[in-house]
Amino acid sequence: MMRPRTRHAVPAASDICRLSAVELADAIRRKKLSVREVVTAFLDRIDAVNPMVNAIVSLRDRADILREADAADIRRTDGTSPLFGLPIAIKDLASTTGLRTSFGSPIFADFVPQEDDFFVERIRDAGAIIIGKTNVPEFGLGSNTYNNVFGPTLNAFDPALTAGGSSGGAAVALALDMVPVADGSDFGGSLRNPAAWNNVYGFRPSQGLVPSGPDFEVFHAQMGVEGPMGRNVADMALLLDVQAGYHPQAPLSYEKQGSFLEGLATAATGGRIAWLGDLSGHLPTEPGILDLCEAALARFTEVSFLTEPLRPDFDFEALWQAFVVLRQASSGCALKVHYDDPARRGLLKPEAVWEVENAMRLTAPEIRAASVVRTSWYRTLLSMFDRFDLIALPTAQVFPFDVGTHWPREVAGRMMDSYHRWMQVSAFATLGGCPAVNVPAGFDDRGRPMGMQLIGRPRDDLAVLKAAAAFETTLPWSAGA
Repeated sequence: MMRPRTRHAVPAASDICRLSAVELADAIRRKKLSVREVVTAFLDRIDAVNPMVNAIVSLRDRADILREADAADIRRTDGTSPLFGLPIAIKDLASTTGLRTSFGSPIFADFVPQEDDFFVERIRDAGAIIIGKTNVPEFGLGSNTYNNVFGPTLNAFDPALTAGGSSGGAAVALALDMVPVADGSDFGGSLRNPAAWNNVYGFRPSQGLVPSGPDFEVFHAQMGVEGPMGRNVADMALLLDVQAGYHPQAPLSYEKQGSFLEGLATAATGGRIAWLGDLSGHLPTEPGILDLCEAALARFTEVSFLTEPLRPDFDFEALWQAFVVLRQASSGCALKVHYDDPARRGLLKPEAVWEVENAMRLTAPEIRAASVVRTSWYRTLLSMFDRFDLIALPTAQVFPFDVGTHWPREVAGRMMDSYHRWMQVSAFATLGGCPAVNVPAGFDDRGRPMGMQLIGRPRDDLAVLKAAAAFETTLPWSAGA
C-alpha cells in the first residue's frame, strides 16, 4: 500500500522548511531568502517538533546560531559555497569542534572535540551552519536509536515505534522538516534502515568516497562509511558533492569524478535490475515487506528498467558469519579500551560488551578466513554486474517495531541469534564496498514505512543516484512532502 505521508499533530511546517535543500541554497544564493530567515524557520520548526521525537540533541543556543546567520548574511558576496546558509545537525558519532559529541555513550556525555571529522570540516567550509547533533544508538550499535545520554528517538510516523539507526535522529529530523539535509554513517545499514523507516532517502557511498577521520582506523574504514541523507535524491547529491573526495590523511579515499548533482541533470536511460528478494527464503522477512518492495520495483518499468528475480549461487550463511567476524574485529576491538577500564565497563550496553568479548576470542586465521569469504562475495558481485546494472533487495527484514524493544528476538518464526542478525539484508552492500541507496517503497496497512535498497557497481555511485532519481519520478507522492 502506498499513501501520502501523515505526521504527528504539530504545527504545519513553514514554506521555507518545505523547500528542498537545493531550492534553499539557490534562494539564498539569489538573495530571495536571507540566511537568518532560513535558519529561524528551521529553529522554530525544531522547537515545535523535536520535543515530541528527540531527533536533534546538543542543540546550540539560538542566539549564537542567529549571530552566525547574521554574519553569513553580511559576508554573502558570492555563490560559490554549495551549502551556504543551510542549517545542518551532524550525526552524534562524528566529531564537531567545540560541540559536544557523545557517541550516545555516558562515557563521552561531556566530551567536546577540538577538531572536526574530515567531512564535517568540509561541510563547514561549504558554508553550512551547524546547529547541533542528531541522536544515535550507543556507539552506533544496533538499528534502534536510544541511549542513556539523551534517551530514544521516536519514529516520524508513529511515536510508539523506533526510528531505526544508527542514523535514526538524522532520518527523523529530515522526515519532519527540522533540517533540509543530513549526514549519516553506515556499517550495517545505518544510512539505509532508518531512511526506510522514516520515508526518506539514505545513500551509502562506495568504500573510500567520503573520508572520515581524523581518528579513523584503516581496518574500520574498509566497511564503515559516511554519506548523505535527504528528502529527495538531488539533496543527497548536493551534500555528497561536499563530503566526497580524496583526503591525504585518509589512505582509502579517492577523488570523485565530477559533480553528482550536475550528473543528475542527465536522466538514467534504463537498465537491468536483479531482484534478490529474501534469497528464496534464506532471509526471514516480516509479511508484507516483499509485497511492498515488489510493487515499488514494478515502477521501474515506467523508466525503462527491466527486472529479473535472481538467487545468486553463494553460501549466504558463511557470508553473514564473515560479516560478524569482521565487525567484531573492527568495532569490538575499538571498544576494548573501555571494556578494560573497570570504571567504564559498567557503562557499556550489553551489545557493546558482546562485540568486545567475541572480538577477544577471535584468532588471526578466523579473521583471514572471513576476509577470504568477503573477497569471494566481491567477485560474485562483479559477475552479477556483468549481467545487471543494479541489485535490489528490501532495505529491512522487519517493519519499525516498538521503541521499547531493543531488537527483535524473532522474525517470521525464526529466532535471532544476535542483536543485529535481523539486519542481515544490509550486509551485502557493506561487504562488497558497493554504493547502495534506500528509496521509499510505501506503507503497510498499519501505516508503517518501508524502503527498498538499490546496490550498484563499486565506485559507480552516480549510476545508483540516477536510478534512484528515475524511480523518484514514478512516485505518486513525494518523500519530502
